[in-house]
Amino acid sequence: MDLQAVRERYLQDDFPKRLGALAANLARISSFSKKPENLDVIKGLLRESEYFIEWGISDAPIDLQEELVELQVRLAVWCYRLNEGKMGPEALEKEFQRRSEEWLSASGLVK
Repeated sequence: MDLQAVRERYLQDDFPKRLGALAANLARISSFSKKPENLDVIKGLLRESEYFIEWGISDAPIDLQEELVELQVRLAVWCYRLNEGKMGPEALEKEFQRRSEEWLSASGLVK
């Protein structure tokens, strides 16, 4: 993955669209977690989501910055647990569906 190209494209959008992209990634993780053979895709999406937060947090309203940092830490923990075999991807489905819905709502893109 060309991180510089992804970063440049991501930062072209306004903040609500960036949160929408993060929410979409979380929904993809939920969807892919239904099949263990998607483990590498899930880990890639976890890492990409961490980058999305890193790249856009300075534009976030102050009340969302703390929540985004907490999410970024959780993403790193889940990736670690998956890498170490301490949990299977199926454990992510409901958690990530819920988080996707929360962040999509926070983006203001849906009413």
